[in-house]
Amino acid sequence: MGESSIKKIKNIFKKMNKQETEKVDDQNQPQEEQHTEATIQLINEDKITELQSKIDELNDKYLRLYSEFDNFRKRTAKEKIELIQSASENAFKIMLPIVDDFDRAIKSNLDLTDAKVISDGVNLIYSKFKGTLSQKGLEEMKSIGEPFNTDLHEAITNVPAPSEDLKGKIIEVLEKGYMLNGRVIRFAKVVIGS
Repeated sequence: MGESSIKKIKNIFKKMNKQETEKVDDQNQPQEEQHTEATIQLINEDKITELQSKIDELNDKYLRLYSEFDNFRKRTAKEKIELIQSASENAFKIMLPIVDDFDRAIKSNLDLTDAKVISDGVNLIYSKFKGTLSQKGLEEMKSIGEPFNTDLHEAITNVPAPSEDLKGKIIEVLEKGYMLNGRVIRFAKVVIGS
């Protein structure tokens, strides 16, 4: 309710007052009736003032609520942006010890000529890396010998199956597939026996 509503209310009260004054002849009106008319007009003005204060109070509540919601929306948007920017932080934190292992391996391999020792070091770091990823929910798909499944595999080519029991099954994996917490994040690229 704005100023137009207040004007409407005032007009209604004016019409009511006009109707009452038309009923009684102004010249022949006794003193008490004129006094009653003045009282009614004061009461009407009090009601208008009361209604205006209620309107002001409701407008104030509305503005405060709107302001709180706007602040909430802005804060939520800011938190969302921060979450997106820092989402990969945990992934990097778990990989840092493995990077440290690679740094130590590179330093210690500078003077080594024995390929077996270097190979053992790389295999050790690889198993640590793979274990860290599996702790976070990453698992490698088992594909060889399994029936072809379009929800998990991407067929690269068909080749004649070496045996009858391998027809329609995967005989070679060109690129391993991975799942994160039960959801496919990379399809396995496979060769199917036909």
